[in-house]
Amino acid sequence: MTNQHQTVGSSTYQRIKRDIIFGVLPPGMKLKLEPLKAQYSASLSTLRETLNRLASEGFVDAPEQRGFFVTPVSAEDLVEVSNLRVLLECHALELSVANGDTDWEGNLVAAHHKLHLLEQRMLAGDTSEVELWKRYDWEFHLALIQACNSRNLLELHARLYDKYLRYQMLVMTNRGTVAVEEHRAVFDAALARDAALARKHLEHHIREGLTYTLEHMHAAE
Repeated sequence: MTNQHQTVGSSTYQRIKRDIIFGVLPPGMKLKLEPLKAQYSASLSTLRETLNRLASEGFVDAPEQRGFFVTPVSAEDLVEVSNLRVLLECHALELSVANGDTDWEGNLVAAHHKLHLLEQRMLAGDTSEVELWKRYDWEFHLALIQACNSRNLLELHARLYDKYLRYQMLVMTNRGTVAVEEHRAVFDAALARDAALARKHLEHHIREGLTYTLEHMHAAE
C-alpha cells in the first residue's frame, strides 16, 4: 500500500510539475484542490503533499492561509536562474571533461545525435514535437556534465534547468540555426577534452538563450 501511494504521489508530482513547466498551469494561477483532484485523479492528501514539495522547489507559492499558486515569473528571476545555471553547469562541465571516460563520450555522442536530428527536423519546419525536442535538449546538457562525479551538483542543476525551461516554454523560444551551431561547438570542445573552450561555448549558449528569452518576454508584455 505504501509503495502504491508513493507511485501515485510521484506520478502526480511529475504531471503537475510538467504542466507548470510547459505552461498548462500558467504563472500566478491559483491551484484549487478540488479541480486538481479531478484533473489529476489524486487524493487531497497526495495533492497537498505534491504542492508542498513543488513549493519547496520554487515552482509553487504557498502564502500562509491563502492556498497554493503557480509561482509567478519575472525578468529578474530569469536572470538569476540563468546566472546560477552558468555557475553550476559550466563548473560541472569542466569536471566532466576532466573525469569522463569512454562511456561518457559514447553517451554524449548519442545524446547530441538525437538532439541534432530533431533540430534539423525543426529547422525544416516540423514543430510538432516540442516536448520531445526539449527532452533531447535536456539529455544533451545532462550528458555533458554527467561525469562531474557530484550527485549534489547534478541535483541542483536539474532543478535550475527546469526553472529555466519554464521561461523558454513561456515564450516558446527556438533560436534556430544559431542554437544548433552553439550545441555543436560545445559538443566538439567537450569531445576534444578542451575544458576551457567547452566552458566558453556553454556560457555563450546559455547567455544568448537568456537574451533571446528576455526580448520575447518584453515583446509579450
